[in-house]
Amino acid sequence: MSAVMNTGEVIIIDDEEIVREAMVQTLELDGFEAMAFEHPLEAITRCSMSWMGVVICDVRMELMAGLEVLEKILEIDPEIPVIMFSGHSDIAIAIQAIRMGAYDFLEKTEDPQHHINTVQRAWSKRQLVLENRQLKQAIQGQHEIDQRLVGQTAAMIRLRESVLQLAHVDVDLIINGATGTGKEVVAKCLHDFSPRAKRPFVALNCGAVTESIIESELFGHEAGAFTGAHKKRIGKIEYANGGTLFLDEIESMPASLQVRLLRVLQERTLQRLGGNLDINVDIRVIAASKANLREAADQGLFREDLFYRLNVASLDIPSLDDRKEDIPVLFSHFTDQANQRFGRENKPVPEQLLRQLSQQSWPGNVRELRNAAERWALGLPLNHPIETPQISHEGSLDERVDQYERDLIIAALTENKGQAELTAQALGIPRKKLYLRMKKHGLERSDYQ
Repeated sequence: MSAVMNTGEVIIIDDEEIVREAMVQTLELDGFEAMAFEHPLEAITRCSMSWMGVVICDVRMELMAGLEVLEKILEIDPEIPVIMFSGHSDIAIAIQAIRMGAYDFLEKTEDPQHHINTVQRAWSKRQLVLENRQLKQAIQGQHEIDQRLVGQTAAMIRLRESVLQLAHVDVDLIINGATGTGKEVVAKCLHDFSPRAKRPFVALNCGAVTESIIESELFGHEAGAFTGAHKKRIGKIEYANGGTLFLDEIESMPASLQVRLLRVLQERTLQRLGGNLDINVDIRVIAASKANLREAADQGLFREDLFYRLNVASLDIPSLDDRKEDIPVLFSHFTDQANQRFGRENKPVPEQLLRQLSQQSWPGNVRELRNAAERWALGLPLNHPIETPQISHEGSLDERVDQYERDLIIAALTENKGQAELTAQALGIPRKKLYLRMKKHGLERSDYQ
């Protein structure tokens, strides 16, 4: 097959400029769209579940070890082909890389045609993976977003519809939602299903960066701009050029930076710290807040003009307590993901546990539920209180007592992963008595392990 027909990207990550230039030239001559990056994190932002491309990554780099880069890329999508590249014949690292999921391991001294052939095979594999995913989604009648914004309540159906609609409207917007509701997941969907999908998605948590460095993080700086600024640094806004800039917890942004961000939004230009040159940027800004920015602006805690500039459109994410009917499907979904990641056998989640989880309050929202699912998949305690079963008001006294006893035993079995000794201790009865009661109610330990 002629390489001229290639439409995917090849990313080269290497801290040696001469190597980057040589690889780009070789690949472009063979018809590939090649892009080279010195900083691995900048390259990683281009990767997504829908990205059509191949990564070539140097094993030994000062900014980040090649195996760490491999790990981060495979966390985004384990089926992105990553070819590890080294100037040394390092068998041990090669074996480790392949075990971690690398597509192949090449030496820089090998024949360039061998490099091209390997990239071509990797590119063809990626193309097949994406085609199979699209076919599977078509057969199942699902859109990829259904697997990313999970839930069948009316609120989640409306949210998915709004995300897909706004993804194609290139305006800045605000995502409102409590901590743990999945604001970054929504922002990533807005990017991945938009025309900007092949360009970078760059995220910054404004509340997690100190005021002294957030300006440099956002706008970058010129060499010598301040003490310790030995080299020019590209900021997040400039990194996001052509793509999407996601600013989480924007309510935490210092007032002085709100003014500078407003100028970027109005004029789509920026100046690095210590520089005078206006740099044009083509970005979409998605801001997220757990606070009500309208109220914050009214109270003078957030610039009103910035609020209006960002609030061209908005999305509200419901809390988990507002959509408890989604808890069973979410918990099962996260459990399947955890089993796959940890290499554990898939097993159905007991219905009783799902009912109990649905009755709990989840102040940490989806993030807290995901954590509970991962703990359950690993056989660890849920770290979440299991409520005592409610007393039934139907049936005779004997029937109610039997049901109540059965529910108590199920709750204890669930909490103790079916371990008889621990369950008996929790209920304060001998193990033999527990077995007799379980037999009476038709319960099996294996259903709760």
